[in-house]
Amino acid sequence: MILYKSQVFSYPQDHLVLDLALLFLMGILEATRLYFGTKGNLMELEAPLAASLVLTVAGALLAVYFLLWQTLVLQADSILSATLLTLRGLEASLQVVTIAAFTS
Repeated sequence: MILYKSQVFSYPQDHLVLDLALLFLMGILEATRLYFGTKGNLMELEAPLAASLVLTVAGALLAVYFLLWQTLVLQADSILSATLLTLRGLEASLQVVTIAAFTS
């Protein structure tokens, strides 16, 4: 979407760099979150799951940025970001339940 918007619309260069940097940060956070979540789930450890939960919240904040504060927000951006936030909320609640199950 960012590539499309940079080609079709007048997208300020400094804002494009910021949006791309945050998008790459989101990808790095997602890979790290999945690693900790998988490790914590397979080993039934609370610490990696808690780290995954923190990264889930950080990813949700980035999704809010792309939903509300991005330079150009298209309807497709809104739909994708709202879907991502819904799934992040579900993931966070399931992580809390799993951490509670592992501690008891």
